[in-house]
Amino acid sequence: MMNFLAINSNLLRYLIFGALGLIITFAIIFLVLKKIGKNPKNILPVNFAHRIKVPLVLFIIALVLRIGVSSNVFAEPQLSIIGHIGTLLLILTITWFLVIILRAVKTGLMRKYDISASDNLNARRVYTQFSILERVIVFILVILAIGIALMSFDSIRAIGASVLASAGIAGIIIGFSAQKALGTLLAGVQIAITQPIRLDDVLIVEGEWGRVEEITLTYVVISIWDKRRLVVPTTYFIEKPFQNWTRNSAEIMGTVFIYTDFHVPVDKLREELTRLLEGSDLWDGKVNVLQVTDAKVDVMEIRALMSSADSSISWDLRVYIREKLIEYLQKNYPDSLPRTRVSLVDPNTANSSGVNINDL
Repeated sequence: MMNFLAINSNLLRYLIFGALGLIITFAIIFLVLKKIGKNPKNILPVNFAHRIKVPLVLFIIALVLRIGVSSNVFAEPQLSIIGHIGTLLLILTITWFLVIILRAVKTGLMRKYDISASDNLNARRVYTQFSILERVIVFILVILAIGIALMSFDSIRAIGASVLASAGIAGIIIGFSAQKALGTLLAGVQIAITQPIRLDDVLIVEGEWGRVEEITLTYVVISIWDKRRLVVPTTYFIEKPFQNWTRNSAEIMGTVFIYTDFHVPVDKLREELTRLLEGSDLWDGKVNVLQVTDAKVDVMEIRALMSSADSSISWDLRVYIREKLIEYLQKNYPDSLPRTRVSLVDPNTANSSGVNINDL
């Protein structure tokens, strides 16, 4: 009885001091991290202390449990269970810490890059690499943590040792069954390294025009101009052709086609295009070309070529130029709009020339 009371008193004393130590340690670490996070020059984000407070509490609890087990404070029946709980908490919190630190470092490094800028090619490249690699590392950390936690159970470790001999055959079977899944994951990693696409790239995929909104290890989300979302597997961008309008630069060329009669004064139309572009903030001042690109049976094809900072601005500029050129032709050269010509021939003249009027 005296031994039991001594054990209980030691346990109670340990729990009291452990709780006090937990609170004091947590308060000190939390306040230090909060103060560090207030400095904008630090790599840690402002809310880092609040992100880490839950795993920090669990980590301190795990340390208290492990110290209690090593000090033989707990009774023998509960000793192994409490020690195992402390081990699992340590594995969980360390993995949690690594994920939080990884994301904090990524956020700190991304501060130097402004993806909302007009010329954001380098920022999009870095964002794409860090986003995909972050997912890869988090995935590996979680798998390792689960594996270490399972191996902490003696029964599972014994089963694992017996299954190890047949791992080769099982690996082959799993490889065949998960071939597409593994191929998709590897395609995501390949996109992160080679970067055929980046975040905010302008693409034409499956006949749809849109921007890359999200890149994961298994799929890519494209925001289409009419607010729809096109979800495409990552393997698509490795195996099939697609158009990337912003592969090397955000700048883009815009094209407007006008179909007119052959009497249109091309020089006047070229002067009007120059006037419109110089009066528009949408034009970047680099490309201004108007050419006759084709002559069909009844119309002449005129192409106006212009440049702009990015694809969204290019769309607005093309619409503006198309409207204004048509308006200019309507007001100044209405006879130069496309017309269908019909030639009337005198029947007597046609017969005397040996032409059958039914053939006309």
